[in-house]
Formats: sequence, structure tokens, C-alpha cells
Amino acid sequence: MGTAARTNSVYGGVYGALRTLMHLTAAVQFTYGIYYDYSYVEFPTTEPEMRIHHPFGGKFKYLTFLDALIQALYYIVSLVNDFVGTNELAPKRPPAIRQFKDWLMATLAFPVALNVGVTFWTLYAIDRELVFPKVLDPVFPSWLNHVLHTNIVVFIVLELFTSYRAYPKRSKGLTGLTIFMGAYLVWIHIVKHYSGVWVYPVLEVLQLPQRIVFFVAVIGFTLALYLVGEFLNNTVWAKEVKLAKRKSN
Repeated sequence: MGTAARTNSVYGGVYGALRTLMHLTAAVQFTYGIYYDYSYVEFPTTEPEMRIHHPFGGKFKYLTFLDALIQALYYIVSLVNDFVGTNELAPKRPPAIRQFKDWLMATLAFPVALNVGVTFWTLYAIDRELVFPKVLDPVFPSWLNHVLHTNIVVFIVLELFTSYRAYPKRSKGLTGLTIFMGAYLVWIHIVKHYSGVWVYPVLEVLQLPQRIVFFVAVIGFTLALYLVGEFLNNTVWAKEVKLAKRKSN
């Protein structure tokens, strides 16, 4: 083996180890965040200002919590793929775990993470009472807030630049994301019907026409984030995308 080959081999091994370490860190972080949130964070419902946190639907009515589940699943799948799948840039026959990993990243993990992070911090900057009232501070620790609303974006962007994935056909990817977001909107209306309150305080101050515009904007924004992820992937991994297209032809 020549010097250049040995150097590339060592570099590839170190790079792969760091990527696996990142997947492990993310998987542990988000899994623990879910566990802590589900087991220890209890919103009081006796105070008038806390009625928004009606127990119906539990934590599963919050997109933040559902996104944390998606992120934890994605990084666990990525970790498994690191050991029993393949991180080859353009494998001829990618194993099922690699195919699922690529689909999950493109269709849900990236766009939903950015949706949650950008929407939360934007509303927080405008008026935190619309999304994270101060009364929650004693029961929802700051570190957990950043795990669920900040780190999800940090890690998914790192993942974008450190792992190549083959995007599905745009129609299939957008359809999957639309089904997920549409199902979530139906779910929060079910929660509203049985609890009498909206999941998010911002929805309480919007009239019906404004809510319709808000929901359309949220879905449109999320679909746009899918396209952003696809564009960034095709830009960062341009050579790999071309290679994959040549192999598929």
C-alpha cells in the first residue's frame, strides 16, 4: 500500500470514528431529553394561565416532542448503519438500514427539525408568551429547552455536512412530509376538540381566518425546508450526487 493510500485510509478511519461519535452523542442526548421530558416535566393545570397544558394527548401533542422522537430515531438508525450498514457514498445495492436512514433524514429529520427550531425561536423573540410562557421556567429546565429547540438544528446541520444521503424522488419526499404535517394538524384539532384549548398559546389569539393562514404558512414553510435540504445536499455533495446518478443509469 502506497503512502497516499495509507494516509487516505487513516483519514477515512478517523473521519468515520468522529461521525460515529457524533451519532452516538446525538442519540444519547435526544433519547435522554425525551426520557427526562416525559418522566419529570409536569405542567401544572390548576392555575388559569396553565390550562393550555391540558393533560389530553400528553407530551405527544407537541411537535417539539414528536420531533425529538424523530431525531432520536434518526441518530439511532445512523448509529446502527455505522456498524452493520454502509456509509459508502454511492453503494450499488444499499442495505435497507441505509435506505431508511437516507429517507428519514430527507423527508422528516431535516425539515421538521428546522421547522421546530426556527419557528420556536422566532416566536420566542417576538413574544415568548405565545410559545413558551415564563410560568414554564420552574418546571422546564433551560438545558432541556436547548436540547429540544436548539441542538436539533445544530446536529442536523452537522449531519448534512458530514454524511451524504441519496434523496428520494422529490414527489415521494414531499408527499411523505405533507402526510406527516397534515396528520399533525388533524391531531391538534382533535386535541382542541377534547380538551377545549389549543396546543399552542399563539393559536388562542388567532381568529379562524388567521389560523387558516397560519396553518398553510407552516406547511408551506416546512415543504420549503425540504427543498432547502435537498438543495444543500446537492450542493455540498455535488460530486457524489453526479456519481450516484451515473451508477443508476
